[in-house]
Parts: sequence; structure tokens; C-alpha cells
Amino acid sequence: MNINPIGVFDSGVGGLSVLRALREQLPAENMLYFGDQGHVPYGPRPMQEIQKFSAGITKFLLEKQSKLVIVACNTASAAALKYLRAEFQGVQFVGMEPAVKPAAETTQTGKVGVLATPATFQGALYASVVERFGAGVELFQHTCPGLVTQIERGELDTQVTRDILEDALIPMLEKNIDTVVLGCTHYPFVIPLIEEIVGENVRVIDPAPSVAKQAKRLLAAGDALSPAEAQGNIQYFTSGNAGKVKSALSKLLGVDEFVQTAAWIDEAVLK
Repeated sequence: MNINPIGVFDSGVGGLSVLRALREQLPAENMLYFGDQGHVPYGPRPMQEIQKFSAGITKFLLEKQSKLVIVACNTASAAALKYLRAEFQGVQFVGMEPAVKPAAETTQTGKVGVLATPATFQGALYASVVERFGAGVELFQHTCPGLVTQIERGELDTQVTRDILEDALIPMLEKNIDTVVLGCTHYPFVIPLIEEIVGENVRVIDPAPSVAKQAKRLLAAGDALSPAEAQGNIQYFTSGNAGKVKSALSKLLGVDEFVQTAAWIDEAVLK
């Protein structure tokens, strides 16, 4: 048994969708959540910059005794997961992978829409997933410019948010997609709006439950789960405006929690 926390990080509040799934499956675990609002969004940034940020956040989480680090950000997973595993040998990481495999296995029309950031689409991880699981399936991709910013603001059902999603999804619907893969952890917070646009015959895949399941499996395999009777707590950190994150927590998760600020010292070290 191990009562040390699970460390979770994202460029902003998107990873809260993963945190929500972790909480449902691992209620006894203590958790640390870090949102890098000081640098959000990651999507348009160069890979090396994302690697640097991700390494700094990982060091921060490990200094706080994290027993497992979850990269709850598709962009950071695509850009930095391989790098982090090489830099922090002996540390267990769980990253995000666009859910092309389950989409390919269940699609009836053979046409699947994927919503993600430019960095995710350009990364080797996405290319590998498509190569392994996308054969025989036609994939339609869209980067949804501005959607991460809308979700960071808690604007989940405004006209601007709807316009962004309709711009991405309507052309896909015209191509007869029957599945939408969410390749960014921010996007599950607009699933109700996505489902409204695509209709009941299109499946929307949220990868968060699968990530939580993998985290649980790794901890169990290492005998590192907290005692089942424990009541886990969550600490929240941001490199941005704590008040805005507190507001986002209320809008996205319906919780009123204290948010601590961690400042970047030199774009590679957090204190």
C-alpha cells in the first residue's frame, strides 16, 4: 500500500476531465492536480517547449512525492511522453492516446471524426496510433481553433463555442461519420453540446475512463494503491490565476476548492 498522491497535469483545466474519471474509479487516492495556465494553450507551441514545461511540472509533482504521474493532456503526451520516460527513468507515467482503436473497432460506416490540437495531430504518437489501428477506416480531422480557450473560460454552451464545434463537425457529418474521437482532454466538457450537434446516432468517445482504468491497473500491479477505506483528497495548483481556476472548478466540476499558485522561475523550474 502507498498513500502518496497521484500527480496529474495538463496545460490548463482540460485534465480535470481525467481527474473526474480518476476520482470515480479511485476514490481512496490522494491526488495533486497541476494546470499550467501560465502557458495555456499548448497546442500551437513547439515540441521542445512543451517538453521543457512537462519536465518542470513532473519535477514539481515528484518533489511532492507523487507515486504515479498522469499526463492528462493529449498535446503534452504527443510531444513529451517519450521524452519524460527517458528523463525520469523509474517513474511510472500514464499518458493520453487518441481513441482511434475503439473507434475503428466499433464504427459501422468506417468514417470517424477526430478533434484534437495541431500538436497532437503532428506528433509521432498520433501517427503511430493511426498506423496501428486506423487501417480500413477513413479519419476526418479538425483542430477546433479557439475551443480550448472557450473551455478554459467555462463557456461550454455559448454561441461562439457552438460555432467552433459546428464548423468542425458539420462537414464530418456530411461525410457520414458515426463516431467522434475526442483527442484533447478539454473537449469532454462540451460533450453535451457535441451530442446535440451530431445527434443520437453518432458515438462520442471520451478517453478519460480508460486512462483512469490504466492508472488503477498500474498501481494495483505495484501494490501501490491506498487502503480501500481511505478517503482521498485533491490539491489543486496552477501557474496562472488561481481565482480563474477556482471559478473553472466550480463551472466544470461543481466544486468549491482552494487553488494554490506555483510560479515558473525560469520556464523550467516551478516553485
